[in-house]
This record gives sequence, structure tokens and C-alpha cells, in this order.
Amino acid sequence: METRVGIVGAGPVGVVAALACAQRGMSVTLLEAERSIDHSPRAATTHPSTLEMLAGLGLLEEFRSLGLVARHFQFWDGATGTLVAEFDHDVLRDETPYPYVVQTEQHKLCEIGLRRLAAMPNVEVRLGSAVTDLAQDGRGVRLAGEPAFDYVIGCDGGRSTVRKCLGIEFEGYTWPERFLVLTSLFDFADALGCCARSYISDPEEWTNLFRVMGEDLKGRWRAVFPARDSETDEEAFSDAAAQRRMSRLWQDHPMESIVHRNIYRVHQRVAKFFRRGRVFLAGDAAHVNNPVGGLGLNCGIHDAVELAETLDLVARGGAGEEMLDRYERRRRPLNIEYVQQQTVVNKKRLEERDPKVRQANFDELRRSADDPRLHKQFLMRTSLIESVRKAARIV
Repeated sequence: METRVGIVGAGPVGVVAALACAQRGMSVTLLEAERSIDHSPRAATTHPSTLEMLAGLGLLEEFRSLGLVARHFQFWDGATGTLVAEFDHDVLRDETPYPYVVQTEQHKLCEIGLRRLAAMPNVEVRLGSAVTDLAQDGRGVRLAGEPAFDYVIGCDGGRSTVRKCLGIEFEGYTWPERFLVLTSLFDFADALGCCARSYISDPEEWTNLFRVMGEDLKGRWRAVFPARDSETDEEAFSDAAAQRRMSRLWQDHPMESIVHRNIYRVHQRVAKFFRRGRVFLAGDAAHVNNPVGGLGLNCGIHDAVELAETLDLVARGGAGEEMLDRYERRRRPLNIEYVQQQTVVNKKRLEERDPKVRQANFDELRRSADDPRLHKQFLMRTSLIESVRKAARIV
């Protein structure tokens, strides 16, 4: 009998979960509250471990063609304008077929995936279909107005309705400052000599600077800054504030190059449980984190692929339903260890004010970059290859 899976949320994690389940022969219904895909600047960095998964789903070639390949990333001292350390993913060439990151905006992954799903006879995609309630018993899960599903996956973001319906606590905290994103057509690589992923530590105002391709594939840069507690959204968006921030990166940055401005609250939270009965949480519905390091979406895609594999194993009779608990045993502690902890470290490294601690951070980065063994060890962790391998050992 065909396994019926309902997936709530057609962001990148929901789309990948739908593809991964459908390609394994499950009947999939993908429900999204909005009528169109959100094109606002969101996650864009896809690590080697995740590229392997996208390749397995047949998505990688098209996905990579809409972005850029970035082998290197750099740490800079913004106070002095000097390069601290550079890391090269090519040291992972014996560990992965994709020793680089791909920087492609997340909405492009959604659109590629939705086109693939539309061609599959065992998939129904319904945009503009909000889920407001659910109920389950030992035989299945009912979403309001829907036939019963064998399983439901909540991929409906940080404000997840599915998580709230299950009454699962979202443990953690919200950072006091908001993150401001200014997107510019100005070429910072040419002006600063930086690479396509650059982390700029500054006790006054740190910056996360990285390049994406945009819809026209001509390239643009996103600069992420902390917004001051006393600063209103309107003040942060003002031309004067934007010019002040961009001028810290490059004194003669042209204001007309700024093409988009966005601001948002930042959280570090993990759901207390990733599974309740026949309902599962994945991606931002299960965990959220600050974006420094580009780990959140990657971990969400890992959730989706792991869960599809587990559901398939149970559906085919390769394991009993007790195997469903393995999803939480793997995904929750690894998110805490590799994503929550690492992104907090990343943020604190950029914003550190104590001169001695800043210098110690820089010295540690230099040692890691200069020593081949430490260089590889650093990238095995930040690329999430280490976490994927650790997950496979959890039974």
C-alpha cells in the first residue's frame, strides 16, 4: 500500500522533503499557505555535505548553474582592514566530490524543485493552502480539510503552525539586535580584494559580506550588519544609515548601487521534540539560528533527506516503527552541537570587543589556516561533513 505523506511548507526544506519522499515512491501532498514563492533575500550558502544530497536528488547541476562556486572564505579585521585568515575547501577534495560551496539564493532551489514535483504523478502541490489544525491517532494524521496521511512533516518555518498544534516548546532565545541586510551591485571583490564569502570582525560594527548572482546572474553583494538596539527600522533603512555602513566597507561606495534593504529578528531556538507520533518537524520549524556561517538551511535539508530515508525504510518493511525515533536521536543533538553552538561562536567572534580576546581569536584562525591538519579539521566541521558522518553512526 502506498505511503501517503503530507508536507506543510514549500520553502526549500519542504520542497526537498517532497522530492526525497516522492522519488522513493511515496504519495506526496505539499501544502503552502502563500500563493507564490518568497523571493526576499534569505539563505544562499550551500555546503559540500548538502551539495552531495542535492546531487543525489538530481538537482545539483541546475542549482549550481544559477549561482556561483566559492572555494574560499576569509576572515578580516575590520578595525585595521587587514586579512586575518583564508580557508580553501579544496583541502576536502579527498572527502567529498564537491570541495566548495555553492552560493545560490534559496528561492531558486524552491523553483527548481517545484518544477520537478509538478512533473511527478505521485505528487500534488497546492499553493495558497494554509494548514490551521491537525489531529492524529495510531493509523494516520488529519489536517483540516484533507484526507488522512500516514505521516506529516512540518516544514513551515520558525512560526510553525504544525509545531504549535503539537504543543512543542521552542527552546532558546532571541538576540537583542536585529540583522540588517543591504544588497548592492557594487563589486567589493574588485575594491577590497576580498573573496565571495568574507567575515569582517569589528568591535564597532561587524559585517558578513558575500556575493550571490541575482536573477540576472550578473552578481550582487549582500552585506549583513547588526542594527543598534535604539535604531528603528526606518532609521536603519535610511539613506544616511545605509551610506554610513557601506562607507565603512568602502569609502566611495555609490548609494545608487543599493538595490534591496531588509531587516529581521534573529533567534537561537530548538524544538524540544522533533517528532510526536506520526508528525515530524524539519528545518526552521525544528530549529532556527543566526545566519553567520550559513548553516541553518543546510541543516534543514539534512533533516529532510534523513527523514525521507527513515520513512522509506519503515514503509518498505526494512524496520519497525520504532526506527522513526532515530530521526530525533540524530537530528536534534547534531543541530545543537554543529549549528547552534557554531553559529553562536561565529557571531561572538565577529562582534568581540575585548582587544585581547579579539587577538586570541585571530591567532587561532591563523593557526588553523596555516596548519594543513587544522585547516582540514576546521572545514570538516564548518562544511557539516563531520556532522553527517556522526549522524550515520547514531543508531
